[in-house]
Amino acid sequence: MKVASYVSGARWFSERLGSPAAMLDGLNLLLNQLVALLMLLALSPLMALVAWLTWRKDGAPIFFAHYRVGRGGKLFRCLKFRTMYRESEQMLADLLRDSPEAREEWERDQKLSNDPRITPVGHFLRRTSLDELPQLFNVLRGEMVLVGPRPITVAELTRYGRVRWHYLSVRPGITGLWQVSGRNDTTYDERVALDRSYVEQRTVWLDLQILFKTVGVVLSRDGAR
Repeated sequence: MKVASYVSGARWFSERLGSPAAMLDGLNLLLNQLVALLMLLALSPLMALVAWLTWRKDGAPIFFAHYRVGRGGKLFRCLKFRTMYRESEQMLADLLRDSPEAREEWERDQKLSNDPRITPVGHFLRRTSLDELPQLFNVLRGEMVLVGPRPITVAELTRYGRVRWHYLSVRPGITGLWQVSGRNDTTYDERVALDRSYVEQRTVWLDLQILFKTVGVVLSRDGAR
């Protein structure tokens, strides 16, 4: 099923769930964009350093942009600092072909606990979550917000089952309930359940709590890999 076919269903679910009015939603996005702009200005020296380290280790490109599913089923290019070798797709294909254990783990979690595609600099960026800083640009473009379900791929959308309507009714976030509830130490089904719980309970206060907890998670590196 094409992503576009989810759009009307996502709109229906959003209305049934009692999402904020369009004006309030617009104000919320504007506030997120203002905060993102301030964060970009404050973090620009750090981001420049990360860009230089990435280029020094494995050359260009500095950023990795992968298509993710946004609100209402709209696809967008989610930005990250590149943490994998440039030939990572071929490396993954070779690994999944030759290793039944890796193939089973990938099919289950869409992640690898010991991923040979990640560069030495990339390991540090992932452990500290610095690789996700470019997503502040996604917030400026209105594709993401600071707090929400983490953006997923088209292939992952089918794994959400009926919870896909929850996911599609909101904008994806740089951080979210999954990020502060174990992250990669949780199963994929637990991640889906956390996204559903967030959408059904989301408030400004919950977003502030998640942002506050995110600082602690980043500093402690809980669940990051």
